[in-house]
Amino acid sequence: MMDDGQTERHTMLDIGGVAIEVHEFGAGEPLLYLHGGYGLLYDRPFLQRLAARRRIIAPSHPGFGRSDLPDWLDSVDDISHVHLEVLHQLGIDRFDCLGASLGGWVAVDLATKIPERINRLALIAPMGVKLGSEEQLDIPDLFVARPEAVERMTFADTQKARLDYASMTDEDLGRIARDRETHTLLVWEPYMHSAKLRHRLHRLRMPCLFLRGAQDGVVSADYLAGYAGLAPDARVQTVPAAGHLPQFEQAEATVSLIDSFLMGADA
Repeated sequence: MMDDGQTERHTMLDIGGVAIEVHEFGAGEPLLYLHGGYGLLYDRPFLQRLAARRRIIAPSHPGFGRSDLPDWLDSVDDISHVHLEVLHQLGIDRFDCLGASLGGWVAVDLATKIPERINRLALIAPMGVKLGSEEQLDIPDLFVARPEAVERMTFADTQKARLDYASMTDEDLGRIARDRETHTLLVWEPYMHSAKLRHRLHRLRMPCLFLRGAQDGVVSADYLAGYAGLAPDARVQTVPAAGHLPQFEQAEATVSLIDSFLMGADA
């Protein structure tokens, strides 16, 4: 079933007393999209392109968008359990999964829990594993860097980083601030990783795609290659002229690579 991907549907689900916002685009085979630390701020045009062929299910993680953040939730492991129940309530058994940045970490954690239910796993600049020594950061410290330095690490074209805050509603501005606060809560300690996750990647029995932008200053080429090397069936690809958010800076090229992978054209 084809769809132009422009129609966006919103649902609020009750997950054990936690309200979770779910966005859906398109129709067809289900693709679960797990967003990064910016929420869905930069992702909608990309998801609409992907939805030309698929039903995209994009929940807002707890503490992002309009989703609740209960006091007990403070880890990626907690988030993946919430999304397992989202899938259950939506009646989705088998699916493809795509995660970006923090969402890539969530996607990997989820996939190690239910590898038999995921057909293919695509990851855009994922975080979550510890590759170097405890004294060495695998991911640059984004919380001590100046904003302009973070922009240069995140975007190949820093002009694309500029948001028109003056045109935003108070609700939109509040949502952006809340997303950033929740992101900090989840990745601060230990910084950008789970010490246990790398020891579970052997459970990724599905084909995996690891993507990064060629100018990504957050997730390095060496880190991505090392991460992919822990999965049994993984391949690495690079998106030219893009930073940490290739789905935003080079949406068409990123969709093309992901579509080809999900359809098995890479085999």
